[in-house]
Amino acid sequence: MRDVSLNPVQPDQAQPVTRAAAQLAWLDDPAIAARLVTLSAGALRAVLAPEVGGALAAFYEVTPDGPLHWLRPAAAEAFDVRDPLRMASFPLLPYCNRIRDARFEFDGATIDLAGNDPRFAHALHGNAWRHPWRVGARSGNAVDLHFEHEPDASVPGDWPFRYRARQRIELRDGALYITLSAQNLAGRPMPFGMGHHPYYPRTAATRIHAEVQAMWHADADVLPTHLGPHPAVDALRAGMSPDAFDLDNNFANWSRVATIAWPDEHRSLTLRADAPFDHMVVFAPADDPQLCVEPVTNTTDCFNAVGPREQVGGCVLQPGEEIEATLSWTPHHSSRNFAI
Repeated sequence: MRDVSLNPVQPDQAQPVTRAAAQLAWLDDPAIAARLVTLSAGALRAVLAPEVGGALAAFYEVTPDGPLHWLRPAAAEAFDVRDPLRMASFPLLPYCNRIRDARFEFDGATIDLAGNDPRFAHALHGNAWRHPWRVGARSGNAVDLHFEHEPDASVPGDWPFRYRARQRIELRDGALYITLSAQNLAGRPMPFGMGHHPYYPRTAATRIHAEVQAMWHADADVLPTHLGPHPAVDALRAGMSPDAFDLDNNFANWSRVATIAWPDEHRSLTLRADAPFDHMVVFAPADDPQLCVEPVTNTTDCFNAVGPREQVGGCVLQPGEEIEATLSWTPHHSSRNFAI
C-alpha cells in the first residue's frame, strides 16, 4: 500500500530554491506590493499576503549574495489567482488536511462539507485559507491578521459554525513567530483543529530531523488507516532525506521540535510548537520539488477517526471558548551536525 496519493499542486508550482532573487520579482510589481505587508528585524524579512488566505508569501534573510530563503517563496502567479497552495505557508482552520467524503457526524447531526471546492474529493484544510484576512495592528516587525467566518447556508459545503480567528506574525529574537488563535462564536459546541502549512526549499542534501513515536499509514486518498511503525520514524530521528520515502503522512506524539537542515550550506531551520500542536505532517512526495513539515493539532480526518484523543487530536470548543498557541521558526548558521 502506498503512503500517499496524487497531490493537487503541480510540480512546476514549487521550484526548489535557497538563493534566488528572481523568486522575489513580484515585490517590484506595484500592483502586488500594495497588497502585501513586509516585516523586518535585522536581516530577516517576512512578507504577508493577507488577501491570499492570510498566507505568508516569503521568509528570508537579506545577505550580500542576495536573499537567503528559509521557506519556499511564493510563485508570482499565486497573487493573480489568490492561491495559498503556491505561497510559503498558510493557516489551516478550523481543521487540518482532509475530511473523508467531506462529511462527519457531530453532536447528533451530519456536517456536510461537500461542494466547497470541486478540485478535491474530500474537504481540505478548512475554510480560512480560502478567504481574505483583515490587517489589524501592525509595526515594523509585527502584524495581526484577522478572519471571521459567518456561515452561509446558500453556499454548498460552507462550515456551519461561526468563529473568529487571528494570526499574530512577528519577527523577534532572530526568529519568525506565528501565534494562532480562534474563538467559537456559535451558540453551540464546535469541533476544531488548526495548523500552518509551510513549504521548505528542497535540495538533494536536505535533511529532516524530528523525534516522533509512530506514523499514520494512509490509503490512496491520503486518509489514515492505522497508527503504527514505519521506517520513516527511525529515519526522522537520524535525519531523513525527503527522497527516502514517498510521504504525505501524519506523525503522532512528536516532541514539537523539528529541524530542516541543509548541511552542505551549513545552515538549518528549527520549528518549535506549543501544545496542542501535538501532530506533525511530512509531505515529501517522490519526484517532486515540494517539501512540507507541518505543525498541526489534529491528524487527517480527525472528526471521523477512531482512536484515543492523544493519537487523533482536535478538540471541541464550547460557545465563547478560545484557543491560542504559538509556532516559531529559528534560522541557524553553523558548520556543526544539525541533528537534534
